[in-house]
Amino acid sequence: MPKTRVPAVEGWFTTDESAPELIGARGTVTGSYFWPVALASSANPTAPTEPREAVRLSRRGTLWSWTTNEYKPPEPYVSSDPFVPYTVCAVELAAEGMTVLGQLARGVDPHSLRFGQEMELALGVLYEDDAHEYTVWSWKPVADGGQEGGAR
Repeated sequence: MPKTRVPAVEGWFTTDESAPELIGARGTVTGSYFWPVALASSANPTAPTEPREAVRLSRRGTLWSWTTNEYKPPEPYVSSDPFVPYTVCAVELAAEGMTVLGQLARGVDPHSLRFGQEMELALGVLYEDDAHEYTVWSWKPVADGGQEGGAR
């Protein structure tokens, strides 16, 4: 029987396999973006009482940096056994002016990455149990390679 796919963290991203999106917030006065909303509780110092509205963030951005973790992080990190190294990407969302960290999508060779390449949000499995696959957002290169130096 196939396992049910569920988000590893509720409310941070949509679960549409073909076009997942991060769920953020935008200040209605300053236009400042916040993500993840649950952890962005501190007030904007330029508008401390500013209301926020829910927004979907850009699905694409520019690869700013990346690193491959060759060691198993300490608990509470959930790891495969044996541990498999993974790459974390920092992707700048041009429309929002913010950088979002996420794992590199499984199956993508980190040696193929280049600074400034266009990346796209994807879903991947973080871990699983007997009944569920727990999904998270990840980053993958845009299929056509995108534009060097910036998002479209």
